[in-house]
Amino acid sequence: MPHFKAADGVRIYYEDAGTGIPLLCLAGLTRNARDFDFVAPHLEDMRLIRMDSRGRGQSDWADFRTYEVVQEAQDALALLDHLGLDRVAILGTSRGGLIAMLMAVSAKERLIGVALNDIGPVIEGAGLNAIRGYVGQTPRFATLEEAAEDKMSDRSQFDNVPKDRWITYLSHVFDETDEGLRFNYDPKLLDAIAPGVDQPTMEAWPVFHALAGLPVAVIRGANSDLLSAETVAEMALRHPGLIVAEVADRGHIPFLDEPEALAALSEWKGRLG
Repeated sequence: MPHFKAADGVRIYYEDAGTGIPLLCLAGLTRNARDFDFVAPHLEDMRLIRMDSRGRGQSDWADFRTYEVVQEAQDALALLDHLGLDRVAILGTSRGGLIAMLMAVSAKERLIGVALNDIGPVIEGAGLNAIRGYVGQTPRFATLEEAAEDKMSDRSQFDNVPKDRWITYLSHVFDETDEGLRFNYDPKLLDAIAPGVDQPTMEAWPVFHALAGLPVAVIRGANSDLLSAETVAEMALRHPGLIVAEVADRGHIPFLDEPEALAALSEWKGRLG
């Protein structure tokens, strides 16, 4: 399995497949490279590069104090150096989008464009509270099927999602064991994010402004509790030409293979050349 070493020696897992414009896919807080399995068949015209951030998936666990977006942005840049890539486009889901915006601050010359999946410069308190409620908590289900049934019973954010999709989605972050489900990330992620989750909102407009001049798309779940419609509207005012998609029946986060998401990504890809 391909790994590279970050500056502090942590081994980071990555995948690199396909040809075309290189697209670096950065996953959400507790997620990993598998986050992009649903959209990957629709990106066959690009060189798809995925990585598991430190402490997630098949990457090494590390000092939890390094589980922060500045370090993770540095790790992403180290991967580009490892692959000999001068510039890439980035598809960032949730925390991955925050990392992409930070990369625009520190190394904008390395970016071709950025697509943000349900993330922006304002993070709503309700979404932060939801994150605090599940990160690092022992899963309460014995099987993926049980967890999928629970997902299907709560339609406040997601609707019209078949059970097999939920089972696949949950298998990306949970492993089935004799003792029940076990997550495949370092539970100390909770310690890493604890200082920020009690804030009513988190705002980072100067970081978003660093994307000026780049092709940018934002995909929002219509029921998202992390990214509000008001924030997306303000993003469009501040970034002329912003490609915006809102995905019905989805909260945080869209799967990215919904028609609305694919249309936005297609338009965005057309602006990267």
